[in-house]
Amino acid sequence: MTTPQRTQRGIATATAALTAAVGLLLVTAAPASAEVKSTCGTYICVATAYQGRDYVQDITVTTRDGLPGTLRAFVGDYRGSKANVSRWRFVVNREIRAYPRLAVCGGLDRGGRVIENHCVMIP
Repeated sequence: MTTPQRTQRGIATATAALTAAVGLLLVTAAPASAEVKSTCGTYICVATAYQGRDYVQDITVTTRDGLPGTLRAFVGDYRGSKANVSRWRFVVNREIRAYPRLAVCGGLDRGGRVIENHCVMIP
């Protein structure tokens, strides 16, 4: 038999854990003001989430044929690559100044060769 005090402690612990989990989700979720822009080339699609003209949140590169390859993302001084996948999200979270427009790019390499580079222009 549980005592009322023990039950209250359990409820308080569960409530605290739930509050922490919801807070973590709010911190990692994209802000409501983020815009998304995407475009596809012959072999890959590139999408980016950004705020304003200069702040890039992330770049997602996806192969159109679903086959893996070395996916790359680049914008300004940011360079990221991931091997043997068909889709990857690169977290940038940087302010990158460009005038008049910012080119957010993705690339696909297979067999040591560059297959395609494709860019999204923002804004």
